[in-house]
Order: sequence, then C-alpha cells, then structure tokens
Amino acid sequence: MKILACPLAALPPGEAFRIEAEPPIAVFHTEDGELHAIDDTCTHQDASLADGWLEGCEIECPLHASRFDLRTGRADAPPAKLPVRTHQVAVEDGDIYVLPSDTPPNLPPGVTVKGTT
Repeated sequence: MKILACPLAALPPGEAFRIEAEPPIAVFHTEDGELHAIDDTCTHQDASLADGWLEGCEIECPLHASRFDLRTGRADAPPAKLPVRTHQVAVEDGDIYVLPSDTPPNLPPGVTVKGTT
C-alpha cells in the first residue's frame, strides 16, 4: 500500500520530509533532483535521519555522524553498522508517494515498531 508523502512542490532540493509511519520514513530530494526514501531512524541509536545533513546521495545522522547511502541504505561510517531499509518512491499528479518495503527494519536497540514485541 503506497503512502502519500507530500506534494513535490513542497519538498525543495536538499530537503527531507518525515512520514509518520511505523516505523517513520524519510523522503529526501537531492540537489540533483532525485527522490529517495529510507527508514527515518538511524540503526545505531534513535535519531531522525530527516534531521541530518544531506550531501549528494548520503545522509549523515545528526547524533554520531554515521552516513547512509540513500540508494542502498548501506551504512558508510561508524558507529552504525547495519543498513537502513530503502523504499520505492513515485511521483503521481505532482504528489510524492512511497511504497514501503516489506523487509523487516533494522532499528536501534530499544526501539520497536508499534504492534510488535
């Protein structure tokens, strides 16, 4: 089931938008005009990646400077070791939609998805 994120016009290049899903999803609009969506929680510690620093196709976590590749979810810098999930993004009629991945998320210790244990 796809999720409406926001109008494309409301997400300028270089910015992020947080979707309140379970777990939250961050949509990024790169300076090159690409759209990417990943889980919004760093896999090392509970921090919003949408609040991080976007450079190219990498987002740097605002807590401990781990970087994640928006295309693959791969952690490129410690202390994070596990990747974040990536999600499909589509633009339809000027709106950004995200199709969430059905793979389990890599959440940091102590963080759970509502409805699970």
